[in-house]
Amino acid sequence: MIEITPLHAALMPALTDLWVAAWTKAMPQIDFEARRLWLAAHLDALHADDYVTRCASSADGALAGFVTLQPRSGELDQIAVAPGASRRGVGGLLMQEARLLAPGRITLSVNQDNGGALRFYEQEGFVVIGEGVNALSGLRTLRMEWRAA
Repeated sequence: MIEITPLHAALMPALTDLWVAAWTKAMPQIDFEARRLWLAAHLDALHADDYVTRCASSADGALAGFVTLQPRSGELDQIAVAPGASRRGVGGLLMQEARLLAPGRITLSVNQDNGGALRFYEQEGFVVIGEGVNALSGLRTLRMEWRAA
């Protein structure tokens, strides 16, 4: 049983650990451990701009994943699932929550080399609408969009 709740300060250490672990698994060539402080500042800036973060926790209270998006614009900035919880439906539940928060349209950028994320987004109904470059890593990205039917 997974419960979706708003982020609260007590979850930040676990959220940061999850983010580092998930991204290290997805893109091992990047030192995400060195980006811990960046993540905290980045989320603070997003939340100041009316982004929201929802957390997925298992019955024992362990953090299984989270999603951060701006409900007005539908811009999804972060979605991460704990490596031990991957392929168990957590990502789908988080995307369902994102669609409740931004029901008409969700957009995002994804690293072109992140095959697992690309497959997930395509399965969730996202389509490529453009290309770009990640300002932090310099890696090529794709802009993707989901629209309600």
